[in-house]
Amino acid sequence: MRETISEALTKAQDKGDKTRVCILRLIKAAVQDRDVANREAGRDPVDRSDILNILLTMRQQRVESAREFEETGRLELAEQEREEIGVIDEFLPKQLDETAMHQACKSAVEDVDAKGLRDVGRCMNTLKQRYPGQMDFTKASTVVKGMLR
Repeated sequence: MRETISEALTKAQDKGDKTRVCILRLIKAAVQDRDVANREAGRDPVDRSDILNILLTMRQQRVESAREFEETGRLELAEQEREEIGVIDEFLPKQLDETAMHQACKSAVEDVDAKGLRDVGRCMNTLKQRYPGQMDFTKASTVVKGMLR
């Protein structure tokens, strides 16, 4: 995944795509920062799942920023955030739609034989193992809680 990001950065630099270069540099910097933090803590460098989590966090931050910019009438900044989301999305696995996410949650609840809210954590662990980077786990948690109430 690191190589894919580096190659994309090189191509964007060759094309002179400033927005793309900027966001790809931010992604690389975030991964390198996490590598440094892991090294200082005596852990291995980040792996694919860690990079996916970094990308998901960056994506969520931009979604929230775009919404706030729209609410304050700063549409040009909201559009810029959406462009950055598009670049980040290129490196994420295909996201499950609402129907597929509900089905995945239902399956997880059944598979762990969840009976109540105390089993939400087990359901979420199952979802995170089966669908890394493919869904918004905050939304999935809400769906699972609704099923277990």
